[in-house]
Amino acid sequence: MAMRRVTVPLVAGLVVVVVLSLLAEHCWADGGGLAERVIWAVNAGGEAHTDMHGIHFKKDPLEGKLGKASDYGVRLPILRSSPEDQILYQTERYNEDTFGYEVPIREEGDYILVLKYAEVYFAQSQQKVFDVRLNDHVVVKDLDIFERVGHSTAHDEIVPFSIRRGKLSVQGEVSTFNGKLTVEFVKGYYDNPKVCALYVMKGTLDDVPKLQPHPGLEKREELEEEEEEESEAGEEGGKKSTSTAPKYRVQSGPRTPNPYAADNSSLMFPILVAFGVFIPTLFCLCRL
Repeated sequence: MAMRRVTVPLVAGLVVVVVLSLLAEHCWADGGGLAERVIWAVNAGGEAHTDMHGIHFKKDPLEGKLGKASDYGVRLPILRSSPEDQILYQTERYNEDTFGYEVPIREEGDYILVLKYAEVYFAQSQQKVFDVRLNDHVVVKDLDIFERVGHSTAHDEIVPFSIRRGKLSVQGEVSTFNGKLTVEFVKGYYDNPKVCALYVMKGTLDDVPKLQPHPGLEKREELEEEEEEESEAGEEGGKKSTSTAPKYRVQSGPRTPNPYAADNSSLMFPILVAFGVFIPTLFCLCRL
């Protein structure tokens, strides 16, 4: 009887533990543990901020040390971003030369680097173009924010990487890892490199929160994907043309006849002129 009294609470306790663990896993899968997986986050050029996902962005550690902070974008609404988190795209840090941040990473595993951007100054492409390096690996080439998404529109560059056995692996390249991740924004030919906010988290691409949809941008991305698919199909087909004729093609029709083809008046005019000059000349010669 005593054993039965002990067994019932023990079983009940085990059931509670199992249920709580399942709930924890469910919350983790739904993104409830997102903030806990972020190991480093900075609001570049701005103050500390906690976003809607619970990620705490620290005040920019480069303030007063390197580059220039700008809050020019505060006067503009940022598309694709929630109202409470627009500050992450409205402030920025830029520099007239290459600059960057160092992120300490102590544990091995799969990680994601998220770079937040918005073009709040230039109103056309090819005005600000730069690269992003991760421990000397170029992970973003020729980033033109306006060309990607337009003006005052949120844009995230997402870079997955992994660290195992003292090696950093990113985009098919491998290098020795010494415990520090260096994120650099590389000066290019067009204006200065910049960043609005950035963070590093443990996880995979599926764990990264997505920006709000942008109908015009999504349509353009779909067209670009279709063009890429057509191009790949053309390459597989050898000499097969990658461009196809439009469905409703305007036919050229028969050629328009030349209005001067059967008109001999242009030939008669110089003959008449010559004849008119010849008669008076002949008359004058006869009188001599």
